[in-house]
Amino acid sequence: MQFESFSDFINMGGYAFYVWLSFGVTFFSMGIIAVQSYLKQSSLLKAVIVEQERKARIKKARQENTHAQ
Repeated sequence: MQFESFSDFINMGGYAFYVWLSFGVTFFSMGIIAVQSYLKQSSLLKAVIVEQERKARIKKARQENTHAQ
């Protein structure tokens, strides 16, 4: 579809409200998904680091306990 002017493009043949509202809702939803994904990734990485540190402490404690006996 070609538009005669930028104003016609913005008006979308009389359906501007529905067209631009659908674009807004879509981009808003995609933004929320992106933010949630980033936050979930950050929390998972922190949980992995905590678990690795815990396993390292357990391994060190077992080695110290073996040497002490």
